[in-house]
Amino acid sequence: MAEKILIVDDDLDTLKLVGLILQRQGYEIVAANTGTQGLAKAAAEVPNLILLDVMMPDMEGYEVTRRLRADPNLAHIPIIMFTAKTLVDDKVAGFEAGVDDYMTKPTHPAELVSRVKALLSRSSTAKRPSAAADRGKIIGLLGAKGGLGTTTLALNLAVATAQDGKDVILCDLRPGQGTVALQLGFNQSNALGALLSKPVGEINPRTIEGQLTVHGRSSVRLLMASSSPGESALASAAAQAEQVVRQTATMTKFLVLDLGAGLSDITRKVISLCDHYVLLVEPVRLTLTLGKAIMSAMEQMGINPARVDLVMSNRTRSSLQIPWQQAEGILSHNIAIILTPAPELAYQAAEACVPMNIMQPDSLTADQVNKLKEMIVQGKRGGSGLTTG
Repeated sequence: MAEKILIVDDDLDTLKLVGLILQRQGYEIVAANTGTQGLAKAAAEVPNLILLDVMMPDMEGYEVTRRLRADPNLAHIPIIMFTAKTLVDDKVAGFEAGVDDYMTKPTHPAELVSRVKALLSRSSTAKRPSAAADRGKIIGLLGAKGGLGTTTLALNLAVATAQDGKDVILCDLRPGQGTVALQLGFNQSNALGALLSKPVGEINPRTIEGQLTVHGRSSVRLLMASSSPGESALASAAAQAEQVVRQTATMTKFLVLDLGAGLSDITRKVISLCDHYVLLVEPVRLTLTLGKAIMSAMEQMGINPARVDLVMSNRTRSSLQIPWQQAEGILSHNIAIILTPAPELAYQAAEACVPMNIMQPDSLTADQVNKLKEMIVQGKRGGSGLTTG
């Protein structure tokens, strides 16, 4: 398999030229023209090497480097800083940020190829740290809009995974809108808010552990958010939320994130950390249009659509529904599972504060959630075949 190189540069001519030179040497090229996009693509693609420009409009290469080095899953990737700057102080700043090598523009193709080969040979993939293996699989669930049952699905998916004997943490990443505590009959919890109120450097496994609650009937550990409107102000604490996700993932085998509806500031910050995505839609044109917009935005952030499972919540009257085949056409993506409505079970589970997978483990709803769990745990992707139960 060809080694993968990520080129991050806002100069499109440089992207094309450098990409062409390296493609001719047999490398697979991934390109990004902003620092933000570069970080997202690095997380999604995990390249063997990164060529990084210093001067970019949204984020300097130094800051991109610092963020890469702070990410345990990306810190091992060698970085060549690629810039027109020639001052010694600029090079020192790059090395202090964590750059492995430095090249000035314009560069000779032979020198470029030589430096790339030398750095790749010193940074064999065999030497990669096991950070990715040391953290759990992160599964992000979000809804095309509110009211589709994203939290209910996240909760039952976490329970279903725990029922297989796996260690699971469910994190409600919706400050001021949290409903996991309400669904399970716990007192109002500000556990997430307490963490989001801390400086990023103080968010670590020890402080997170102190905020977790164990759900006795499933053994799922919960990091719950408050439903108090006063905590909605913490929705802007995206850097803290990112640190919560990074650190919590080191504490479990599976981390299920309830991201709520749409692409909030927090969701945009943490979404590139996820290994798998579940997007909940319904067979209504407005919702499908919103879902399509979210899919497009995720792709622009460097997320591979093949890592997204579409789940359709089939709650509307049949006369008003768009057929699933037509829905797939609108979304330009296959639907993995259609959830059949079970209003009586949902009502009983809500009244008893018990997840549906526990309330009626032999129900069609539980079976559908279990099939979604199997897709994710076994590494299958959306488009492997529609499942209706």
